[in-house]
Amino acid sequence: MRILFIGDIVGAQGRRMVLEHLPRLLDEYAIDFTIANGENCSGGFGLNQKNFRELVDCGIDAFTMGNHMWDNRDIYNFIDHEERLVRPANFPPSLPGRGWQQYQVAGQKLIVANVVGRVFMTAFDCPFRTMDAILQENAVEDVAIFVDIHAEATSEKMALGWYLDGRVASVVGTHTHIQTNDARILPRGTGYLTDAGMTGPRDSILGVEREIIIGRFLTGVSPRFEVASGDLQFNGVIFDIGPDHKTQKMELLNFWQPAL
Repeated sequence: MRILFIGDIVGAQGRRMVLEHLPRLLDEYAIDFTIANGENCSGGFGLNQKNFRELVDCGIDAFTMGNHMWDNRDIYNFIDHEERLVRPANFPPSLPGRGWQQYQVAGQKLIVANVVGRVFMTAFDCPFRTMDAILQENAVEDVAIFVDIHAEATSEKMALGWYLDGRVASVVGTHTHIQTNDARILPRGTGYLTDAGMTGPRDSILGVEREIIIGRFLTGVSPRFEVASGDLQFNGVIFDIGPDHKTQKMELLNFWQPAL
């Protein structure tokens, strides 16, 4: 199966890039299944049902999330009955949604799992032990497992990649909005990338207006973040996963277009 993972979609600008380019990419690269990190889709904060529907209709099959997923409260209205949404599995179990979902892709079973990191972030349950529990729960399944680790620290993402090498098909990092240059297949067959990057405003700081972030560093005071305008970028990564549930090939996607 060939999976396209799209780096964090930020605001209307990120959605525009997906709506304009995803149909072409699906055909050009013969994509079987598309996953996107959607926690910043709606104004940079969370995901509402309207934006969710337009992106599903465009071709996204599943969304992973992260620490901003509850910022738009509309998600409470549809997360429990929407199989395309995967929230971090190491969130408290009382929260709505599921931390992994199973799909049928190109004649194979695929599990998409999501965990959030703890370094420099809210201390949720251990992502390593959470993944152990997911793997144990699905131990008898003949299934490929794709993992989004939504975390701040590169060391935590890389540690999880090595911890899961040979036990899952792919591990990709999100949250820092900067595409890293370390795509590789680990020795036991797990495809790994520290961060898939960001789909949204290119001339920004992590998708936010530059002046807001610069001012925050200068003064320690931050107004509400606003999604930046200007040129747009698309970041993603393609994983080719074989019938042995290991990654056979990886390819980074990174392109941009000028603002209209």
